[in-house]
Amino acid sequence: MYADKTLTPKETVRFCALGTLAGGAVSYSQLAIDVRHFIDRVQGPSLDVLGTSIELLKYEGLVVSSADGGSDARLEITDKGHEELIGLLTAPIRATDSDHNKLIEALKFRYMHLLSQAEQQQQAELLAERTETELVRLLDLRDRYAQDTGHLVDWLDREIRELENRLLWLENFQKTIS
Repeated sequence: MYADKTLTPKETVRFCALGTLAGGAVSYSQLAIDVRHFIDRVQGPSLDVLGTSIELLKYEGLVVSSADGGSDARLEITDKGHEELIGLLTAPIRATDSDHNKLIEALKFRYMHLLSQAEQQQQAELLAERTETELVRLLDLRDRYAQDTGHLVDWLDREIRELENRLLWLENFQKTIS
């Protein structure tokens, strides 16, 4: 984790792998395919996907494999792995907007159902607060450069509308999990 307790790219890959296994045992090869596919489709191709070894998850006791081994060995999450997953699932997201943060947010929504209702509410509130912070930042930027020539204000207006829509969606989402 970074110093601010947010996830590094490698921890995000770990988050995806453990979350996938929380849904049930899968083969070693299928886990690698699933993790790569999800991450590539959310944030685009990334070398970070290649950097996390499933063997390391086994070595750390977060997953166990069936006795037959090999690429088709079925992997299961351990109790220690589940605890690690909850820690990753409840980690904060950095205030900046990036493809990496988009991936973390997608993973939170993919696996949020594994949390208690109170923890789900807390995560939804944190996501809404993050969006509000980003909205305030862009509104301030728009105010500062409202008189500039060029297309910055048009672009900011589009970004602001997207954030307002995301905030509305998050508020409605919070109602569905309460």
